[in-house]
Amino acid sequence: MRRNRWTVLAVLALAQFMVVLDVTIVNVALPDIQGDLGFSAEGLQWVISAYTLTFGGFLLLGGRAADLLGRRAVFIAGLALFTASSLVAGLAPSPGTLIAARAVQGLGGALLSPAALSILTVTFAHGRDRNIALGLWGALAGLGGTLGVIAGGVLVDALGWEAVFFVNVPIGIALVVATPLIVRESRAEITGPRTFDSAGAVLGTAGLLALVYGVIRAEPLGFGSAEVLGLLGGAVVLLGAFLMVEARSQAPLVPLRLFRSAGLRTASGALALNGAAFLAMFFLTAIFLQQVRGDSALEAGLHFLPMGIAAIVGAAVASNVVTRLGTRPVHIGGALFSAAGLYLLSRAGADDSFAGGLLPGLLLFGFGITGVGVSNQIAAIADVRHHEAGAASGLVTAAFQVGGALGLAIVTTLATSRSGDALAAGATQSDALVEGFHRGLLIAAVMALLNVGIALVSPRLAPDAEQIAEAQAA
Repeated sequence: MRRNRWTVLAVLALAQFMVVLDVTIVNVALPDIQGDLGFSAEGLQWVISAYTLTFGGFLLLGGRAADLLGRRAVFIAGLALFTASSLVAGLAPSPGTLIAARAVQGLGGALLSPAALSILTVTFAHGRDRNIALGLWGALAGLGGTLGVIAGGVLVDALGWEAVFFVNVPIGIALVVATPLIVRESRAEITGPRTFDSAGAVLGTAGLLALVYGVIRAEPLGFGSAEVLGLLGGAVVLLGAFLMVEARSQAPLVPLRLFRSAGLRTASGALALNGAAFLAMFFLTAIFLQQVRGDSALEAGLHFLPMGIAAIVGAAVASNVVTRLGTRPVHIGGALFSAAGLYLLSRAGADDSFAGGLLPGLLLFGFGITGVGVSNQIAAIADVRHHEAGAASGLVTAAFQVGGALGLAIVTTLATSRSGDALAAGATQSDALVEGFHRGLLIAAVMALLNVGIALVSPRLAPDAEQIAEAQAA
């Protein structure tokens, strides 16, 4: 029985590893994707945003579906969808096909990820073994993000950008075959209505898509154009309808009463800003390394490795310090480190050495971003009722993804505008990209610095070790 439980954990962790890997592995392939498929500068971000928006938008629906329909069944369905869409992405002949496949990948991840975490919690009893399992789960997820950029570089240089999607296919097929043999089916004992809030998921995701697209179209058209105003107005209507549906639903995706928790309110905003800074930094730096400095995909991936190591160290330090000082000081410290790292990155020039121009900023940013993440994952669940902790964790995870997509749209739009102005003034393509890189990272630094303000009004909590393990796993 003990051996079987850890085999179950291996299956679940490998699936989550694949989902997290897919967030970062694609970044170093972006220049090759842009060249082969003909993406515009503003359109390229949709390779990232299509995934993160659908993942964040449908994450809570995926958790509800797992509880009602069966955790194993939804886990397998998500795996199959993720695997099939990865194959389509690798075969994509056009930007539209790739973006659509990435959106379906995000939906698959939104099904399998919460189902996997639910299976883990029912497989391991409350106590030491569950804490160990949650720690391993969180560590492997973090490792997936760190290794993604290196694996992406190896695959792109050796086989082409398509390989960053094809790599998911054999892993996904193996997991789909193995899961029924290893994982038992289970469902939640729900006393309330056994219904889905599918309308809420569709309205919320559609509203966010309209908002992000409106921000992107504002760069070439201007905020006063009919198209941009229509998109932004449509976003307001859709998101307003989402809130109305949630308020009236018998089984809402986002129980609005959760926002009575001060910790959850501030954590949602903090993690949205954290996601914005994180995705913007990865996107812009990957372009800078390859299109300005001339790095290969593998060299770019290796240059991100120190940041990943710093993030792992930062998470360990944050977990220890938060038990002594509480969440607020760790949140403030993480925000300051992140903002300082982004500022240093924004000063890097095309001719600077990696050690002198980029490495200090990457190390500071990696160390700081996990401090913000750990402290706010803890704050999100610290003062909500135990049976709603899963919904609270899902909500802030969605906030990170959605905030990342919206922040990436804002930063990329303003960076592209700056590059266009520089080109119009007679700058070379390389110099124009550097100008956009500098502006984009300065804006990302401001977003990171805003987290200090959120930290100052957030509750100061001192959680126990069990809360820390649960928060890191989420």
